[in-house]
Amino acid sequence: MTSNSPQAFGSPRAAALAGMRDSAGVPMLVLGASYIGFGSLVHGAGLDVWLGLFSTFTGWALPGQIVLVELYSLGGSLLVVAAAVAMTNARLLPMTVALMPWLRHRGTPAWRYYLFSHYVAVTAWAAAMRVCPNLPPEQRLPYFAGFGTTLWAMCLATTAIGFYLTGLLPGFVTLGLVFLNPIYFMLVFVADARHRGRILALATGAVMGPPLHLVSADWGLLITGVLAGSVAFAADLVLPRRRASKAEASAKAEVAADD
Repeated sequence: MTSNSPQAFGSPRAAALAGMRDSAGVPMLVLGASYIGFGSLVHGAGLDVWLGLFSTFTGWALPGQIVLVELYSLGGSLLVVAAAVAMTNARLLPMTVALMPWLRHRGTPAWRYYLFSHYVAVTAWAAAMRVCPNLPPEQRLPYFAGFGTTLWAMCLATTAIGFYLTGLLPGFVTLGLVFLNPIYFMLVFVADARHRGRILALATGAVMGPPLHLVSADWGLLITGVLAGSVAFAADLVLPRRRASKAEASAKAEVAADD
């Protein structure tokens, strides 16, 4: 049985176990490698391993954690660090808004949503958006919880591993591992070509990103995301209407020809 079928799992418990199994492949390898790089970054910043583990435990979102370590090592004030991390992790809000309608199920205690919202990060979110819409409602949150819990626990371990591996591997190797996760995230959506809006957003962002970065290195990425996402969203709304209008006009023409 596969997770692409609405009847994939026999029970919520089976869905949770399936989520754990699905996370144990490529997602675990990619995210684990990224957090090895993060552990190395923590060591290079002169911080204690327990601070790195606490960061992963409480704020499981790699870009925000990198900003936290870099600004802290540069002597940034608490206010500046908190503001920078909040802005970096602001992307998690629309991700949560997009995912929650698929996870809601009547009778589920509210505290479970608050607890498992901790797992709304790039890898777990992408997997849930791909799999959960095809599952029965009562199996969606268990699947997401199983997937996220396994990855989160693994990231705690690899943060420590990366911290203590520093010195055994070249610095450019361990720090370069950090960038594996966003590459994997992009490839996941490229592979899922059934969703036209995602492909449009990626393609538009790839075209607009480089010139906008040249215009403003500080704001180019943010502007690219907003514009590419907006263009893709609008195009995804307009294209079906145009196709429907053309089909309707074609049908009318055929009827007129028959008359």
